[in-house]
Amino acid sequence: MFQWQVAWRYLTSNLLQSALLIAGVALGVVAFVFITALINGLAIVLTEETTGSIAHITLEPQVRVAPVLTDQSDYAATPVSNSQRRQIRDWQVLVSMIEAMPGVVAVRPEIDGNGFLVRGEAVAPVAIKGIEPEKLSVVAPIADSIVSGRADLSAGSLLIGTQLAGDLGLGVGQPVILRTERDRERLLTVGGIFETGIASVDERLAYLNLRSARPLFELPDGVIQLSIRLQDPADAETLAPALASLTGLHAVPWQERNRNLEDALAAQASTGSLIQLFAMVSIAIGVASALLLSTYRRRSEIGIMRSFGISRRFVAMVFVIQGLLVGLLGGLVGALSGYALCLWLYSIRQADGDPILPIAPDQGGYALVIALTTLCAVLAAVLPARAASRLDPLEAIQQ
Repeated sequence: MFQWQVAWRYLTSNLLQSALLIAGVALGVVAFVFITALINGLAIVLTEETTGSIAHITLEPQVRVAPVLTDQSDYAATPVSNSQRRQIRDWQVLVSMIEAMPGVVAVRPEIDGNGFLVRGEAVAPVAIKGIEPEKLSVVAPIADSIVSGRADLSAGSLLIGTQLAGDLGLGVGQPVILRTERDRERLLTVGGIFETGIASVDERLAYLNLRSARPLFELPDGVIQLSIRLQDPADAETLAPALASLTGLHAVPWQERNRNLEDALAAQASTGSLIQLFAMVSIAIGVASALLLSTYRRRSEIGIMRSFGISRRFVAMVFVIQGLLVGLLGGLVGALSGYALCLWLYSIRQADGDPILPIAPDQGGYALVIALTTLCAVLAAVLPARAASRLDPLEAIQQ
């Protein structure tokens, strides 16, 4: 305990200097907490925006191959002709099986296809998604995004985005001709117009009743794919192989189709880690320089202690304990201040109600930064401690 008493006495003998040292450490911790909360908050926002409007896992038919007799009288595997539609015929059974799996929220059978919407001389390409009316919003909240009309997917009704409606000059209740890639066409009525805020969706996508989509895409029984919504989108890559094994279909997690997002988040995390490293280095330099200066100021005291038989290890531990106390106190003060800063920034809202910064106050890495700060301060104190322990008692007393 005598080592701790001496270390505490050294720290409290000059309160202003110690307070400035702890404040400098705390400032570095605040920077660490702010960057961590900002990087993690931005990752959460981007992931939620991405996964909020897409399927977390998509089940598709396996790519089939057919044996073709060659001139050498052997068989070679070649892809089936594109005219043969890949489809899932036993989808009702599969939906029941998948919905019973833990972690699965909803399953939506879909018929996907391309076509054109024709209104007079105006023609616009469109991606059609044929679904069951009661499952309109299980993947993306389309019903909540309706800005005109209603989420009506009765027979002969069509839901389109605001940009697509503007390009064709369409309004609710107006007729439009849908001409599909299968050279089928039908007169439909705009039942509702939605706005998701995603340009590619509002400009290109249209929803149609599953029964109405069947004759237009020549699929009387099957569906093109099964879209699955999970409780936790992060589980998609883990559950995808299990679903593929259970159903015999090709399972595609959302991460596989959004590699650009994964790469961007990884680069963002690397940048944040670099800034965090700089914060820790600045803390270590500050602690080392302050304690090294303290060793020169207390050379005579160290010499007197050594002349009384105090060991080199004792002297070294006094300065290591000072580093420990400075790191611990600075880490605690900085973590609390950083949390308060993050809460304040999170409370500042824009006109639409979103925070001015995509910051997550609960993702500041507080335990980690306190531990790292304490460790860095202890390591930074090793050099001053080593210098203090090597002082010659006689030379120090004479000086």
